[in-house]
Amino acid sequence: MTEPGDHVDPAGSTRRMPTVDRDEPGTPAAHDRVPTLEQGGGRAGRFWSARRIPAALLALVLLGAAGLLLYDIAAVRAGHPAMQWRRSLADGLAERRLDDVAVLVGAGVAAAIGLWLLLLALTPGLRDLLPMRRDRASVRAGLDRTAAALVLRDRAVEVSGVQSVRVRMGRRKAKVRALSHFRELDDVRDDLNTALAKAVGELGLAKEPGLSVQVHRPAKKG
Repeated sequence: MTEPGDHVDPAGSTRRMPTVDRDEPGTPAAHDRVPTLEQGGGRAGRFWSARRIPAALLALVLLGAAGLLLYDIAAVRAGHPAMQWRRSLADGLAERRLDDVAVLVGAGVAAAIGLWLLLLALTPGLRDLLPMRRDRASVRAGLDRTAAALVLRDRAVEVSGVQSVRVRMGRRKAKVRALSHFRELDDVRDDLNTALAKAVGELGLAKEPGLSVQVHRPAKKG
């Protein structure tokens, strides 16, 4: 009696044919398999902004100041007098006291600019982009806050009794303000909470925002 994978040759003997294990490394099935993260447990931190405009402006200012200073130093080494701005700056710094108003204002402006640059360097930025759950090891995705608000608004207007909806989507909370022209407000609010909670879960965000739902009657005309 033969088994699957056995081959019977014309002489009547049976021998095992070689088989390919689909789970062996190097096989097409193993090579094409997409690496996944169990339960979407990959870290999905915020996206960092490139800060190209502040970096370019700072680089241009530093480049211009360094170039001007090096040119003046080279001119002095060549026997030419120093530029007027450098002589005035040196004389002013030598004559002014540390408690002078101009010195304090200049120091305050320099400190404020430095703190602003540090803040830009240490914070992610891109506040309008909400990170989504990572279900693939090499894929990161984000959802725009405006798009997320539109999805919640479309789900809210499907609830019976809702006339119009305004949604403000934040990073931690979605604020929904609805107008209901019929049905009891409590019933409409309960249905909205149920529908929007399901919609928030379907957005696939790494951190689901909280919901704040308010339901009112339209203002009476006249």
